[in-house]
Amino acid sequence: MTTLSSPPPGSTNRTSDPAPSTGGSRRGARAPARRRGNTGFVLACLLPALVLFAVFMVVPTVNVFRMSLYTWSGFSPDMRFVGLDNFTHLLDDQQFVRAFQNTVALLVVVTVVTMGMGLFLAAIMTRQRLRGRNLYRFVLYIPNVLSVVVIAAIFSAVYDQDNGLLNGTLRILSLDGLQQVWLGNQKIVLYSVAIAMVWQSLGYYMVLYMASMASIPEELYEASALDGASPARQFFDITLPLIWQSLRTTLTFFIMSAVNLSFVLVRAMTGGGPDSSSEVLLSYMYKQAYTNSSYGYGMAIGVVIFAFSFLVSLLVSRATRREPLQF
Repeated sequence: MTTLSSPPPGSTNRTSDPAPSTGGSRRGARAPARRRGNTGFVLACLLPALVLFAVFMVVPTVNVFRMSLYTWSGFSPDMRFVGLDNFTHLLDDQQFVRAFQNTVALLVVVTVVTMGMGLFLAAIMTRQRLRGRNLYRFVLYIPNVLSVVVIAAIFSAVYDQDNGLLNGTLRILSLDGLQQVWLGNQKIVLYSVAIAMVWQSLGYYMVLYMASMASIPEELYEASALDGASPARQFFDITLPLIWQSLRTTLTFFIMSAVNLSFVLVRAMTGGGPDSSSEVLLSYMYKQAYTNSSYGYGMAIGVVIFAFSFLVSLLVSRATRREPLQF
């Protein structure tokens, strides 16, 4: 009689073990290959942009720093290495100091006025039930669509001493004593340029702030109104904190763009005059590099502009840093 016995302890039943699966190892092998393929595709897509950035941004910037160490007319083959002499000469150049002061003054005045009026108008357009507010928004946004040179031509006509709109209006109102040579008076020419800069930029930033304010839930305003909060209190306690990140970003962007905008308007409206009273850093750099044939000295001014822009961006970013609020 045959009996069935169980396998002894410690022994293995080879016939009952399932065959080892190789699917997991194949999937593991395919995953790194897929990642390498995705990385190659991403690099291939980024390569044209990286090449363009290097050719048109990195290389010219490096050349500006390099050429600031030389004395060169920009046309002759003679280049003489002078080290930091160009930067030393900047400290004794009164026209450079004046251009730097004008640039800082324009940045402060135009930034404060543009950001303040942009926030104020955006709050009115968003919170108040104004008839035709879309028309107002369109009218205020038009200057941003126009070319800066066109805006310079418009304000040159407005400021014209004899036939300009501004002096003509003052003449009609019998305010002849207030008539000015708006672009020829050293005391007010910088403010005349600042008004043109504000008019060009105001509508764009107003629309940006309106978009940010429109995303704030209406329930927050309703709850605060029930608690007796005035529109001004709602603006400072609800609107401003909740759009702070947008305000911070646009503030840095506007300061950088205002440096370039001031150059174009000054170049087209006043040429830096009268007597360099409206000269800004970029216009002075342009004159030195391309008019006075002092290319190396002009590039030294360009390095100062680069460092100034970077420092201002850093200071604004640090000064406006705060914990973001969510709703």
